[in-house]
Formats: sequence, C-alpha cells, structure tokens
Amino acid sequence: MKLSTKARNKIPASKFGMPGERKYPMPDASHARNAKARASEMEHKGRLSEGEKETIDRKADRVLGHKNVTNAHSHAMKMKHN
Repeated sequence: MKLSTKARNKIPASKFGMPGERKYPMPDASHARNAKARASEMEHKGRLSEGEKETIDRKADRVLGHKNVTNAHSHAMKMKHN
C-alpha cells in the first residue's frame, strides 16, 4: 500500500529505517519488506553504504518479527563473503 504524504508525515521518526532523513518507512510488515528490497537496490547502486543497509535490514527484521536477528544477520554476512 502506498503511503500518502499525510499518512507518511504521521509516522513517528522511529518507524523509519533512516529516522534522521525519514527514509525507508516501516509502519508495517509490507513496508518493512519493501524497505529491505529498496535498501539492497540502493546499496548495489552505490547510493547507500553497507552499514546503512545493515541498519535498515535489522530494523526491518524487528518489524517483521524475525527471531534471532543477530544470528540471521551473521549468517547473511558469512554467505555474502563466501
């Protein structure tokens, strides 16, 4: 579901992957999945650092209710470097 400007402005900064810039809104699971996809895309294009992408992914994983996020992240990093 696309957020209207009014709805986006009502979302607290803490619900954004990049709260200071109010980028990558994650008010629900659908938006969290989209934030992860867009962050990955922007990292590949060189518009987002690996650290910024990881921060967005961790926040999105919490929204998505992924258990053991730290181990999932560690596993993903091992797979990426193999």
